[in-house]
Amino acid sequence: MRRREFITMLGGASLAWPLASRAQQVEKMRRIGVLLNRSANDPEGQARLAAFQQGMQQLGWTDGQNVRSDVRWGEDKVEREHQYAAELVALSPDVVLASGTLGVSELRRLSHTLPIVFAAVSDPVGVGFVESLAHPGGNTTGFMLFEYSMSGKWLELLRQIAPHLTRVGVLGMANVPTVPAVFASIQAIAQSLGIEARPLTMHDAGEMERTVTSLAGPNTGLIVETSASGSIHRDLIIALAAQYRLPAVYVYPFDAVEGGLVSYGPDPVEPFRRAADYVDRILKGERPADLPVQAPTKYELVINLKTAKALGLTMPQSLLTAADEVIE
Repeated sequence: MRRREFITMLGGASLAWPLASRAQQVEKMRRIGVLLNRSANDPEGQARLAAFQQGMQQLGWTDGQNVRSDVRWGEDKVEREHQYAAELVALSPDVVLASGTLGVSELRRLSHTLPIVFAAVSDPVGVGFVESLAHPGGNTTGFMLFEYSMSGKWLELLRQIAPHLTRVGVLGMANVPTVPAVFASIQAIAQSLGIEARPLTMHDAGEMERTVTSLAGPNTGLIVETSASGSIHRDLIIALAAQYRLPAVYVYPFDAVEGGLVSYGPDPVEPFRRAADYVDRILKGERPADLPVQAPTKYELVINLKTAKALGLTMPQSLLTAADEVIE
C-alpha cells in the first residue's frame, strides 16, 4: 500500500471513530427495574405491566434494543418485597417503577438516590415518599391511587343499595400503612349516617375468612379496602360475601367483573401507562424532585346485576344510569 493511501485511510478512520462513539452513546442500553405488588399470574398485574411497556414503546423505548426491564413480582408480601427490592437496587438501574406502598418503602429504605416512579400509592405525602404533591423533592414521584376524601363514597353507595344497613365492616390488610387513614375517613361518614363501622384488619387468607365470618349478620355490609393482598384474595372475598349475603363494595372494576356487587374507583391500569412518561423523562435527564405527583382524574362505577339479583337486591335506577358499566 502506498504511503499516501495509508495516510488517507487513517484520516478517514479517525473521522469515523468519533461518529461511532457518539452513536454508541446514543444507543446506550438503559436499565429499568419494575417491582409490582401482584403475583406474576394475576391478570390485573399483567395488564398493568403491559400498559407500562406499551407506553414505553410509544415513547421510543424497545425492550432488548435500547432498554432492559428487570421485572419482579412482590405480591404485597413483606419478605418478597424486601428481597426483590434489594435485587433490583443491586442491578443499578437508571430508574425503578414500583407499585404499592410496601414496595416503594423497601426501595426507599435501600436507596435515597435511585429515581423511583410509583403507581397505586394512596398517600405519598402521609407516608413520607414526597414532601408535597406539587414539589416531591428527593428521589421519588409518581401517580396516586386515590384521595382519602373519596373513601366515604363507598359507604354512601352501600347505603343506597341497602337502605337498612346499620353496620359495615371495612376489610384491609395489616401490612398496608394507609388502612387506618382510610378507615378513619369511612368512620366519619358512618357516624353521620348512623352506621357502625368496624375495622377488619388481617394478615392472611385464613384470618380474613374468620373475620368476615364473624361479621356476618342482618343489615350488614362490607367495604373491601384497596390493597394488593385484597386483590390477590379476590375470589375468596367475593365467595365469602356471597356465602353470607353481604352487600359489598370494591375499588377496582375487575372485582365487579369477577362477581363483586359493585366497584367504585379509578382505572387501576391507566397510571402505569402514564408512568411511562415519567420514566422516559427521567431517562432523558429530568429529576423526580421536579415532576409533580399526579392524582386520578376519573372514577368508574361498575355494577354487577347478576350478583345483586343473587343477593335479592334491587339496584336504584339512579345508580344504573350513572354506572360506567352494568354487568347483566
